[in-house]
Amino acid sequence: MLIAPRFWSDTRARAVPRLLAPIERVVTAVAVRRACRPRWHASVPVLCCGNATVGGAGKTTLAIDMVERLRDRGRNVHCLTRGYGGQVRGVVKVDPALHTAAMVGDEALLLAAHAPTWVSADRSAGARAAVAAGADCLVLDDGFQNTTLFQDLPVLVVDGAAGFGNGHVLPAGPLREPLRQAFDRARAVVIIGPDRHRVARDVPAGLPVLHARLQPEGRLLDLVGRQVIAFAGIGRPAKFFDALRDAGIAPVRTLPFPDHHAYTRRDLSLLEGLDQQPGTRLVTTPKDAVRLPPELRARITVIGTKLQWETPHAAENLLDRLVGSRTDL
Repeated sequence: MLIAPRFWSDTRARAVPRLLAPIERVVTAVAVRRACRPRWHASVPVLCCGNATVGGAGKTTLAIDMVERLRDRGRNVHCLTRGYGGQVRGVVKVDPALHTAAMVGDEALLLAAHAPTWVSADRSAGARAAVAAGADCLVLDDGFQNTTLFQDLPVLVVDGAAGFGNGHVLPAGPLREPLRQAFDRARAVVIIGPDRHRVARDVPAGLPVLHARLQPEGRLLDLVGRQVIAFAGIGRPAKFFDALRDAGIAPVRTLPFPDHHAYTRRDLSLLEGLDQQPGTRLVTTPKDAVRLPPELRARITVIGTKLQWETPHAAENLLDRLVGSRTDL
């Protein structure tokens, strides 16, 4: 996957977006037309954690948070994902003991650690399989623009540090669809991290806005007094590096890779060499760890992140809209 061009995040950029405007208009027209397609209604409630831009915004982290909360409510929740980067076709239930990231995608393996997970490009087909297997609630990781499955609670996830970039639709900008259309379809907006672009100010009145931040979790004490080298191949690697710094861990070197990066022999050789330096500790994300060879993965500190909600009970109130209050269960 290619790294996003710089002009996508530059609100002052004019020349390149203007040059790409004809293609942007075509992409916009297609997105508008796709949004009008009829979608299959599942017999169980469907929550979608998606975004309006390409790249990472914290969708999977939010999806896992929602899954755990639904499980605490006694729900038999299943996850649906496209399995980006995976090789499997059709509808596949993820088996962590059998499948690799190359087969089903990294996000599918992360989700499968928390709930039964189905990989399918056709989300309605995946939903049918999940419901047939006993699911009474579905969480869709990504798929905000998917046109096959009706979403009872589409949640728009926004990276507060990145916002919506320059506000243009692909390829002139990072948006997958016009922002107004995304807001019209969303039932809530979750901003993860500091809202540096004042996204909350642009959200239409009446659309709930929730705020959360990423909180590192894992073997943080192992990193005290070590020369930490952090690497990540996620939507915005700087978000992971900043989370480490906020936790008091200052990497001496950071290595950003593209989202869903398939680590090459050259990459692995570099990491192996760094790992052998005295006093050095390699640190990465769970999403990256599942894409590494087991022997290297065993020697690396994996630091995950969980959501810290700004307003107490905000997430539970959101779920009340999907499945009713706890007293109704």
